[in-house]
Amino acid sequence: MNKKFIIAFDQGTTSTRTIIFDNQGNIQGVSQKELTQYYPESGWVEHDPNQIYNDQKDTFETVLKDTGISPEDIAAIGITNQRETTVVWDKETGEPIYNAIVWLDNRTKDICNKLKHDGLEPYVREYTGLVIDSYFSGTKLKWILDNVPGAREKAKAGKLLFGTIDSWLIYKFTNGKQHVTDHTNASRTMLYNIKDLKWDDTLLSALDIPKSMLPEVKTSSSDFGSVTYNNINIPVYGVAGDQQAALFGQGGLVEGIAKNTYGTGCFLLLNNGKDYVASKNGLITTLACSLPEQPKNYALEGSIFIGGASIQWLRDKMQLINEAKETEQICNDIPPLKDLYVVPAFAGLGAPYWDGNAKGAIYGITLDIGKKEIIKATVEALAYQTKDVIKAMEEDSGKPITVLKVDGGASSNTYLMQFQSDVLNVPVDRPKIIEITALGAAMLAGLKAGVWTKQDIASIREIDQIFKPEMDVKTRTEKYSGWLDVIRRTQTINKA
Repeated sequence: MNKKFIIAFDQGTTSTRTIIFDNQGNIQGVSQKELTQYYPESGWVEHDPNQIYNDQKDTFETVLKDTGISPEDIAAIGITNQRETTVVWDKETGEPIYNAIVWLDNRTKDICNKLKHDGLEPYVREYTGLVIDSYFSGTKLKWILDNVPGAREKAKAGKLLFGTIDSWLIYKFTNGKQHVTDHTNASRTMLYNIKDLKWDDTLLSALDIPKSMLPEVKTSSSDFGSVTYNNINIPVYGVAGDQQAALFGQGGLVEGIAKNTYGTGCFLLLNNGKDYVASKNGLITTLACSLPEQPKNYALEGSIFIGGASIQWLRDKMQLINEAKETEQICNDIPPLKDLYVVPAFAGLGAPYWDGNAKGAIYGITLDIGKKEIIKATVEALAYQTKDVIKAMEEDSGKPITVLKVDGGASSNTYLMQFQSDVLNVPVDRPKIIEITALGAAMLAGLKAGVWTKQDIASIREIDQIFKPEMDVKTRTEKYSGWLDVIRRTQTINKA
């Protein structure tokens, strides 16, 4: 293989990036643009799909110009994206009929309640692996069809298309030639049967969604079309939702690997391989990255809605910090907290509680509590929420997790990683490249392009640091018991 570089499109909740990797997995260039967030009403979150496409195009062109790498030397493109975020566009014009409804958005709670009332929850759990929640794409799509004038009529006439962000980007970059997605993104729609690998007629009927709107589903390492730049066609050979891409980047298709990505939310995945494991502890079963020779690859997942977003809240709304990186020094500067907890349920509580009505809370405030203590408690909440999900994973899988692999922006916070190891009582393994999500997408594309073999994938990831537990048993037990107590109180308040 003469071509030495792979490009990753990394389209996230707060930014859009293009990253170039060489054939050793090293980053050669990055271009990034911040993504505008829209909040039309309380609990609503939207993005402009055209901004997403234009920013992806701009960062793609910028990183090529900045690095001086010729498009002829690019073997393939991999795409990784914020999952569940829903776009509906006109098939003839290619223009969105409404803003993208973001995964965090919870406007569809009434639709979800009706589905539950109609008795669909057991069916949804069995065949999609999910729970009925506004988090997933299906109810967002129904909301658009129900609320945008003329949308349902156009949809029934075959004039509208639906996609998650990967589908939207591919459609735009291929000038409408490709309307496709991969298994990982399809499995997040609440419309896809992950046992039979097909769109589910029962759920499409329940939500009144025409099948003609839906993209073709492919394995994660496939031919998704090509992007043209300076008359050079660069194939898109890898697509995966961001969390599955991160799991792939942490170890390919190896069973038993558990990882946590500390992004806007925190997302823990445990690779179960070919085994479909149904959760009894508030987790979901989802499709991990798939290859043509292994289309069925399952994972248990716990989604924590508010992770790094709570640090943004400290910065933007509370104005307690100027930059996220300040939190590490602040946490190290002050003594251990005693009975102070922040529950960042700003968009409800995700796994394993699934309480969409929960609101954020601070417990244990006394006269000696200042802004530094609140900052530290907010950081520590990421670790407590992660332990909640790890406990559920261990109970579902029947196996203890012996190491947690980590990535995402907040994994660079050494205090948080040590506290995470202490609370879990297992080692935490941080790689040298914390841009593991983009690397995972690049790996999928590189496999298809022949840049790497499956054996190469595991060797590309290098360890930066392994954090080992240092906290004594009594302290660990007391701290986590206090966390569980405030979670119970938060739920009780909202049920009262």
